[in-house]
Order: sequence, then C-alpha cells, then structure tokens
Amino acid sequence: MQNNYQSSEISSRRKNFIIFFIVLTGLIFLTRLFFIQIIDHRYKIFANSNIQRIVTDYPARGLIYDRNGELMVFNEPYYDLMVLPGQVREMDTLEFINLLDITKEQLENRLQAARVYSRFRASVFERQISKDIYAVLQEKLFKYPGFYVQPRTLRKYPEPVAAHTFGYVGEAGPAEIAANPYYRPGDYIGISGIERHYEEILRGQKGTRIVLVDALNREIGSFQEGRYDTLAVAGTDLYASLDLELQMYGEKLLQNKRGSIVAIEPSSGEILALVSSPGYDPNLLVGRIRTQNYQMLQNDTLKPLFNRALMASYPPGSVFKVANFLVGLQEGGITTHSRYGCPGYYRSGGITIRCRTHPQPVNVVSGLQYSCNTFSAIQFRNTLELPKFESMQQALTTWRDHIVSMGFGVTFDSDLSHELPGQIGSADYYDRIYGPRGWKALTVISLAIGQGEIGTTPVQLANLAATVANRGYYFTPHVVKAIGHPDSLNPGFLTRKRTTIDSVHFEVMAQAMFETVETGTGRFSRMDDISMAGKTGTVQNPHGENHSAFIAFAPVENPQIAISVIVENAGGGATWAAPISSLMIEKYINREVKRDWFEQRILDAAF
Repeated sequence: MQNNYQSSEISSRRKNFIIFFIVLTGLIFLTRLFFIQIIDHRYKIFANSNIQRIVTDYPARGLIYDRNGELMVFNEPYYDLMVLPGQVREMDTLEFINLLDITKEQLENRLQAARVYSRFRASVFERQISKDIYAVLQEKLFKYPGFYVQPRTLRKYPEPVAAHTFGYVGEAGPAEIAANPYYRPGDYIGISGIERHYEEILRGQKGTRIVLVDALNREIGSFQEGRYDTLAVAGTDLYASLDLELQMYGEKLLQNKRGSIVAIEPSSGEILALVSSPGYDPNLLVGRIRTQNYQMLQNDTLKPLFNRALMASYPPGSVFKVANFLVGLQEGGITTHSRYGCPGYYRSGGITIRCRTHPQPVNVVSGLQYSCNTFSAIQFRNTLELPKFESMQQALTTWRDHIVSMGFGVTFDSDLSHELPGQIGSADYYDRIYGPRGWKALTVISLAIGQGEIGTTPVQLANLAATVANRGYYFTPHVVKAIGHPDSLNPGFLTRKRTTIDSVHFEVMAQAMFETVETGTGRFSRMDDISMAGKTGTVQNPHGENHSAFIAFAPVENPQIAISVIVENAGGGATWAAPISSLMIEKYINREVKRDWFEQRILDAAF
C-alpha cells in the first residue's frame, strides 16, 4: 500500500509540474504577443510591408565655397527608382520600359538581381532619373506596385574649374560597404580630392521614414505620426582655400599647354590656386554619364585625369639651387664672402657642366641671380667634402636631411588627395649602385643643378618659395581653409614647420631671388608696381624639349603669395614659366591684369 501511495504522489507531482510548465509557457507567449501587437508597433512594420514602406532620407552633401564665399560646388536634385521585388505584380512592361528608355531584357535582369539581393528590401532599379522623367513617372507610378521614387542629390559645378582639387562622388563599392556600416548598396561616397578627404564631414547623416501607402502604391501618410522616423542631417559646408577668380585665370593661362600652377599664401599654407593642365570639366563626372566620361578621359593621351600639381615628379633644375645654396650656407661650404670665377663651364674628373655668360666673379647672390652652374657645382662639392664629415655617406645624409626639412622627398600629410613624395637621392641608394666606397661628391655633382637622382612635385616647389618668403618656416599646404563657418579655420594646419636652416640664410636667399627678377635671369617678368623675388629653371628632359620652371613670391617685403609654375616642353624658365607666374601674382594682388600684350603672348602659346 505504501509503495502505491508513493507512486501515486510522484505521478501527481509530475502532472502538476507539466500543467504548470504549459500554463507558464502559454502566459509567456500571450504576454509577448500582447506586447508585439498592442504596445510596440515597430514589429508590424515588417509584417505589413504591403502597406508600409521604410524610406531612406539622404542628406544633402555640404556645399563648397571658395575663400571669398563664392559658391563652387552645390547640389542638384535627382531621383532613384527603387524596387521591392516582393511587391512587384503584373504590369504593362511595354509602357514601363519606354518610360525609362530601357529594354525588356534589362528590365528582367534588374528584377532578377533585385530578387537575389532581397525580396523584401528595396534596391535601386534605375539611378539618377532626371526631373522631367520623374514628373511623368510620378503620375503613372500607381500602375507599378513595388516601385517607388527615392529623392537624391548630385553635385553641380557652376564654373568648370578645379576638378582635380574637388575630386568626384561615386557609388560606394563592396570594399567601402564592408569597411563601414554607414554605407549600403546604392549610397554615394567621395572618391577623390576634397570629396574623399572630407567625406565624413560632407556626407551628413541619413534619416529614415516609415510611410503608409495605399493599394495604388501612393503615399498616404506617415506611420504612427512619424514617431519612429529619424531626421536626415545635412553635411557640413566647407570653405576651400582656393581663390575662384585666380583659379579660373590660372586655368585660362595654361590652356593648350601641359603643366601646372600652384599658388600658396605663405602666412597660412592655404593653397590659392591648384592648376593641372590639361584638366577637365568636373561636371563630366556627375550622374549617369560619369562612367562613360571617365573612360573617355582615362583613354585621352593627354592624361587630363593626372594631377600634375601633386603627382608629377620633375627634376627641378636650377630652381633647386635655392635649396642647395641654403644648405651650403648652413654647413659652411660657402659664405656670403665666397667668390669664384666662371669660365663658362665647370670641369673636373672628366665631367663638364656648361654655364652661360654672365658678370664675374660670382658670389652667393649673383650665383643665384645669374643661375651660375659653376658656382653651384663648386659650393655643392665644397659642402660634401667639408672635413667635419667623416664619410661621404654622412655628408650626403646631412645634405638630404636639410632638403627634407624644406618639404622635399616626403608628402605633406594634409588634405591633398593622391599627393606623391617625389624623390631625393640618399646615401643608401648610391651605396647600392656604386658600393660604399665607390662614389664621391663628383659622382653626384648633378644634384648641384637640380638634375640626377632627384624628383620634386610642383606643390613642393611652391612650398620652397613660401618657406623663403617666411624666412625659414612654412605651414602645411592645404586646400580647405575652414569647416562649417568661414572663420572656423581648419585646425590641422595651424602649426609652423621650421626647417633646419637658420633664418639669416633665408634673408640672403630672399635678396638673391629679388635680384634674379630685378636684373637677373627673370628680369623679363619684372613688374613696376609689385616687387617679386623668383628663380628660373630649365629642366632637362630626356624625352623631348626641356621644361620651363619658375618659383616666386611677392611682394618681397610682405609676401602674400608664393608660386611655382612648370610648363612642359616649353624650354627656358624665363621665357614661359616666369611670365605666367608674374601674371598670376599681378592678378591676385591687383585683382586685374593691365599688361595686355604680355598676357596675350601667353594665351596664344601652345605646347
């Protein structure tokens, strides 16, 4: 009896436990169901996708102004046609494809691709519909369940200039989407230039809306009075350092020529003009025509997509004597009292460097003023062979460290998109070529005149002019002056970068560059009302005619602009690059150019 009683009690407990478990489970499901259906309406969104639609509100990208507040980049409305494959029904395909100017095969392929992506999430069916097509489509959209229009904006450039600086916007690719959860298929992202470097500032923040639609696919209101909507936040405006008027003038001067102009405000490092020629209209890389036009530009033999101002690496030629003389003065290879005769050449050990006829004897000022190759070679060799250096490796490394401190051989690590560092010959390089004991100062003597194992970019040369203008320091060159407000200066570029050369030596170079323009090789470009200091350069080119180069700053007493100009295959620096620099300086300081004949000569030239 006792065993039967115990067995019955155990069975009763099991029964009660099972009943309790079933009731508890039921209560949990009922409570959850009540919460989902009555309290939290968000869960209805996915269940009721046939009457509700989640719409992404894309923010307008920030506008871009020039340094004077002139609008350079704005937004223009366009529309994307979106598709929800799970809602697509039978429709008049002939009318639909005629409306969008697509083929039936394209329609079927795009619908299939959308289904593969997701039957219940929207994707782009047709990108960047014009306002005219949008107006017609809106009236007929009720005939096409599963399709709706997504408002977007595209970039617009009122003046077709500064394409390389602005860069362009394109659709985010798989790599960008994988790297950043902000982006989804169909989103736009800055690909190059300012658009790329300041992407997170310009793009703003996307918003979302849950809208109700009727049986005819028309919006009839917002879900829950917009309780679950989030507002889009427009991108932040930028104020470029460019002077629009000066930029336009620079591009005009370089028409029908290959080369570059870089103008910098020495007191801030702000780039006033960044010209690469040939260039292109930035409007070509906007919207549906971008892919086709990009391919056309890429195949152009003149390489308009190549940014010569930041990416081209040239031997600087005689322009580099400014940097070499500074190193010589700093290390003691020459002094302000050094004087040498020039027979019209420098010859040593079977090497001959030719020079032009000029007044003699030559010192550090007149050596730059008349661009004496003999003086340049002597001072360079004297510097490397100073007794204080224990080896040629130590001597060249010291020389190179000074050169790098002036901004050569490295990038500026600023907002200059795709900038390249150029190259400056190093002891390690020559050790590899000749062996540690196989080279000496005469081996690398071509560096004295800016040739040989050396490559500089135009922006680096402009920065050298700015450094001399500042008498020994520079601010990192950059193309965005302010963020959000014209007075909110870009905080990343406010620190002075001091060179390893004493400022007293820069005073000597400033005087020498002034004499170069007053009575030396650059005298043809002298202006009566603006004092200019500069240095001409003729860059040897093994592939054809020499390049014309010039650097300058003005006014000498209170520099407002520093500049470098390179015109490819144009010959001497005094003939073309110096006049262009002179015109740019006159335009910037006086806001007009009065030397009509001087200007016309440049405009008529083609190389």
